[in-house]
Amino acid sequence: MKRTVYALARYRDCQAAIDFLSTAFGFRLHESSKDDRGAVNHAELFVEDDMIMLGTGEPGGPGVYIAVDDPDAHHDRAKAAGARITMEPADQPYGSREYACADPEGNLWFFGTYRP
Repeated sequence: MKRTVYALARYRDCQAAIDFLSTAFGFRLHESSKDDRGAVNHAELFVEDDMIMLGTGEPGGPGVYIAVDDPDAHHDRAKAAGARITMEPADQPYGSREYACADPEGNLWFFGTYRP
């Protein structure tokens, strides 16, 4: 199945979040990647046949991740339209190129090439 839109949440402690979400809600860990210190910085959990992604960072409310073919061009378009860029396009350790922004109401949006 080729997905395009993913729910996303940020946690200071991704591993603790995985443990809680798995125990409390029955989410199933699909994949996780760790940084040089061994801390989980990205995880994918299944909720039945759907997926949510977790990332390490300051919690700021849930966001939405959308897979796009050209995140640099997408970034330029969003910035020109007035999106507040919160992370410039960057290559990620799990193979994606991504950027992040907030819309005028403060909702968080993440765009990148990653398609689990």
